[in-house]
Amino acid sequence: MFLEELIRIPDFVIIFAVYAILNAVVFMFYFQDKKAARKNTSRIPEHLLLVYAFIGPFGAFAAMQIFRHKTLKLKFFLVPGFMVLHGVILIRVLIFVA
Repeated sequence: MFLEELIRIPDFVIIFAVYAILNAVVFMFYFQDKKAARKNTSRIPEHLLLVYAFIGPFGAFAAMQIFRHKTLKLKFFLVPGFMVLHGVILIRVLIFVA
């Protein structure tokens, strides 16, 4: 019992870690698509990139800015909206968990 209390990881830390990993994976998808665009090889369909952006908008937005990828496409203007939505949800989850 005592050992369990010593190594117990708070729930909000686990939530943050999983969320950070999701955003890192999305970042890598956008990086792979940009790399494929430069090499003129098989690409990730835009609708899938948008689904990934909905799951991990912070990673998608960071990749869009760093790699200058999909920044002029009108439908990718949804990504900042996804970020706002996720921000609200994260705040609610952290308030509930804490």
